[in-house]
Amino acid sequence: MKKDKIIKHIKVYGIVQGVGFRPTVSRHAMESKITGSVCNRGPYVEIYACGTYEEIEMFLDLLKHKPPKRSAILKIDVKDVLSDDENYNKYLNDTNEFEIIESKKTAGEIYVSPDIAICDECKEELYDKSNRRYLHPFINCTSCGPRLTILDNLPYDRHRTSMKIFPMCKECDSEYHSSESRRYDAQPVCCNDCGPAYYMLDMETGKPESDFLEIVKVQKDVSVKDKSLNMITKNTSYKFKNIGEYSLNTIKRAREIIRDGKIIAVKGIGGFHLCCDGTDDEAVKRLRMLKNRPVKPFAVMMKNMDVVNRECVIDENQKEILDGYQKPILLLNKKNSDETKLANSISIDNESVGVMLPYAPVQMLLFDAGDDDEFTDILVMTSGNVSGAPISHNDEEAYTEIRGFVDAILTNNRDIRIRTDDSVMDFFMGEPMMIRRSRGYAPIPYMTSSDFKGEVLAIGGELKNTFCIAKNNIFYPSSYVGDLADYRTVKALKDSIKRMLDLLECKPEIIVCDKHPKYNSTMVAEELSEELGIKIEYVQHHYAHILSNMGCNDFLEENIGVSFDGTGYGDDDTIWGGEILTCNLDGFTRETHIKPFFQMGGDSSSKEGVKIAVSIIFSMFEKEEAYECIEKLNLCEKKDLNLLYMMFDKKMNGVNSTSMGRLFDAISAVLGIRNKSTFEGESAIYLEYAAEKYLDSRNVKPEYKNKDCMDKYDAINELTSKIVDGYDTEFLCKNNGFTYEDINETDKLYADIIKLKLEGKDSGELSFLFHKKISEMVVASVKTISRKNNIKTVTLSGGVFQNKLLTYLTKGALEKEGFKVLTHKLLPANDGGIALGQALYGMNKITKNN
Repeated sequence: MKKDKIIKHIKVYGIVQGVGFRPTVSRHAMESKITGSVCNRGPYVEIYACGTYEEIEMFLDLLKHKPPKRSAILKIDVKDVLSDDENYNKYLNDTNEFEIIESKKTAGEIYVSPDIAICDECKEELYDKSNRRYLHPFINCTSCGPRLTILDNLPYDRHRTSMKIFPMCKECDSEYHSSESRRYDAQPVCCNDCGPAYYMLDMETGKPESDFLEIVKVQKDVSVKDKSLNMITKNTSYKFKNIGEYSLNTIKRAREIIRDGKIIAVKGIGGFHLCCDGTDDEAVKRLRMLKNRPVKPFAVMMKNMDVVNRECVIDENQKEILDGYQKPILLLNKKNSDETKLANSISIDNESVGVMLPYAPVQMLLFDAGDDDEFTDILVMTSGNVSGAPISHNDEEAYTEIRGFVDAILTNNRDIRIRTDDSVMDFFMGEPMMIRRSRGYAPIPYMTSSDFKGEVLAIGGELKNTFCIAKNNIFYPSSYVGDLADYRTVKALKDSIKRMLDLLECKPEIIVCDKHPKYNSTMVAEELSEELGIKIEYVQHHYAHILSNMGCNDFLEENIGVSFDGTGYGDDDTIWGGEILTCNLDGFTRETHIKPFFQMGGDSSSKEGVKIAVSIIFSMFEKEEAYECIEKLNLCEKKDLNLLYMMFDKKMNGVNSTSMGRLFDAISAVLGIRNKSTFEGESAIYLEYAAEKYLDSRNVKPEYKNKDCMDKYDAINELTSKIVDGYDTEFLCKNNGFTYEDINETDKLYADIIKLKLEGKDSGELSFLFHKKISEMVVASVKTISRKNNIKTVTLSGGVFQNKLLTYLTKGALEKEGFKVLTHKLLPANDGGIALGQALYGMNKITKNN
């Protein structure tokens, strides 16, 4: 080899495992005429590159600007290999080869790829009759397929995944080892002659159907005998010719069941879905009845973008997300057209619907199994779980927990190691707004521009639980786990934590959790603390919300945090939820909050906003006047009033609260929109809808999906002034034009809303005014706090800020006053994001103590 050659030692950090990174590096090396090697080290990909200066520069340019589509490079370290390095002569004297060498583990930050939706090339092959993977329900390549959900440990190689029990046939093995193949080093590679298969569960026994067991017996025998790393059997005669045919016939049977108006459970990438025809209203109603889900919208899967365009209003930014490689559920506005086929019962009294496109090959085959049979182009695809439990992810769970919802269970024999629900996303001001961060996004980490040192486990919240593991300045939020009131979800949380700690090779120095002494999340933290022998840090819930916003925006300075949600344990042993704080990484000061009220009914009040409405009225009026007001508002029957008044008077079964979420529920009841909620947030959601419908009727409703939606803000302010000018304000609380000086004056706003409703004002108009006046109160409070503390950055967090109208009004008003406003984007504002905030607090504490 010529002496003008140089050798570089390159480390590439980020999502570089399970995305075809090593094969791409190999192809770039061949194009650049580079020799050397690439190896997966776990925390990074390690490259030794030998060539001329020009060749090395070309190679690095390709590496930086043409990485695999699904990768996410966080940093690249490049160092010279000097003559005294043991690798110098090895690579200098090497032949003209660049090789992928066996993965080797090393310590350091680790990046795990999320599962990746089927790519366009695999879609084309799936329906290519000349391709040997024609109609193969597990088709994948280096650019797509399962990753996190099949992973046992790192580095990401086939024998460390649940695919290890499926030996590759000769053809797959050849593709796996050929740098010219799209499946070069693709760990889940398989075909119709090898790999997993789809089958039906026997609904009587919960076991696979007997004919399937006969077919896979040979496969199991071979995989037990074969222990080689490349998973290719020495028995060259074996072929599982019946596997692909059996899978396809089984999927066709599932199509017939759906076509007959029935319901099936379908095992996908991260768990089971409950599935029926999304154009068959009777089938959808039956699923609602079986699942005891009267109103909450169902997510649907549409066959392709043509169907989405027929059914929904969608712009180019939304299309890019909907049809990207993550393929989340995206909330879209429904079209009002004669061409639409979506069943009315999918999304009741709701202008939007949650839509996703097929992301697993089996889902594509449900829509089109290669025949000409007519079939629906919309399927309900809702999470396969009992309410409150995690998504079912194996045959046993599907049979024992969701069998009562379905007529058949379509499953497969590829094990899911980590259950992963679908991500759910909305759009706000032209950018994605995450509601549930899971498949396709978790566990992609957040990086902060800090010098943190340490390892932390944050348990997260009680509702919408996710946890977070932090190593130095890298924060890994988990997939969605669920609500921890159900023990099955608690068990799923424990199992997922242990698996992720192993995958990320993390030994936490502290565990961080919520302060609520009765939360199951707190119990899990305390159990793990005892088991691992490490201390716990308890972090106040609403402060954790603000920290989560800081973390996902990499803003680590002091700020004014507006934290609005349904419930959180306060430092004074009451329920908080309408808080404005000054915050930094070391702690917070509670500056102000909404007016406290007696939250009658305790935890049940989250489902019965009418109890909050009545309780606040009791606090405002004398008993007889309160009774009269409640009756006029039709809040409850007269026979129930005495019991409710006794509960209020004696402060029974309740707690003092500053919950903004419950205040929204109360206003929804007062305005006759929703007295009770059948799912979390229902009353507040329909209160927002009423306000938006009113704005739409006045032609000033913002188009939240557009970046320039603030162009309606001034018109909304004008409308507000016209409305208020038309009121007789003499009988209102402040007698000053329906304005308030601080968020602590919510009791006066509540009283004014009641008086205006009794005057016969429109509920939609009052719903809008409630949102507008809350935003004005926030601005008034923030300005006072800013003058006192000289802070000009505001963070908005908590589940209430999933309300796009409130966020729009608040953000717009604050920015007009010169404040920098940080909102959530790809991390939920709700409790699904607080684990990142907890982890940030813990990491800062460890770093300072060290």
